[in-house]
Amino acid sequence: MDSGIGLLPTAAAMRRLRPDADLVLSSDPATMPWGPRTPEDVTELALGCARAAAAHRPDALIVACNTASVHALPALRAELEPVLPVVGTVPAIKPAAAGGGPIAIWATPATTGSPYQRALIRDFADGVEVTEVPCPGLADAVQHADTEGIDAAVAAAAARTPREVTTVVLGCTHYELVADRIRAAVQQPDAPPIALHGSAGAVAAQALRRIGADPFPPDGAVAPGGLTVILGGREAALPEVALTYAEGVLLAPVAPARG
Repeated sequence: MDSGIGLLPTAAAMRRLRPDADLVLSSDPATMPWGPRTPEDVTELALGCARAAAAHRPDALIVACNTASVHALPALRAELEPVLPVVGTVPAIKPAAAGGGPIAIWATPATTGSPYQRALIRDFADGVEVTEVPCPGLADAVQHADTEGIDAAVAAAAARTPREVTTVVLGCTHYELVADRIRAAVQQPDAPPIALHGSAGAVAAQALRRIGADPFPPDGAVAPGGLTVILGGREAALPEVALTYAEGVLLAPVAPARG
């Protein structure tokens, strides 16, 4: 679940790890963006998406949204666990810090400077220099595949990112959909390649661990799992905007061949 198509990277990661898994994607894009909303509003919206997904009796619920993980995890776990394991999304600060620094964390304005993110930096950055970079408008532009808006928001955030940064943590799941554009904007000429750290792969793997499931080998021949899309509590087709990103194309149901 996520506010919008920010769930695509984690869903695609799960599809790669377990091609046979039936996936339920629950979001409420009409209420985006969640970042500027109050914690109470975010919690209520997240509960709505979670309840719609839980009605399909999944093995686990992945909260593929940093904002919802910041504000709504306690309420989601109180309502759904232990029957339904709830897996949140945490910015990949710890693995990023393991590679040295300096590090920049790109996140929504609401998450940037929040006690939640500051605690993660304190606990996991291990003395590495960290710059928090707010990215106003980027998640919304990604949600609508607004190329000009994406380029403008990425350029503005890159201008706030110190030139000496070697690693960028993508602190919003929407940002992983435009990782290549972010890397190109931050990369300095003649500098070593910038390292980007998203959360999708690690979160998908953690969800499998929570339910005691192993990933299949990448060359395993298995029947593809199904895909159910829920928008605002109602079943729907995968939004057209999702197909502008590679992750959405990976998840899209294959149309039957016509003879």
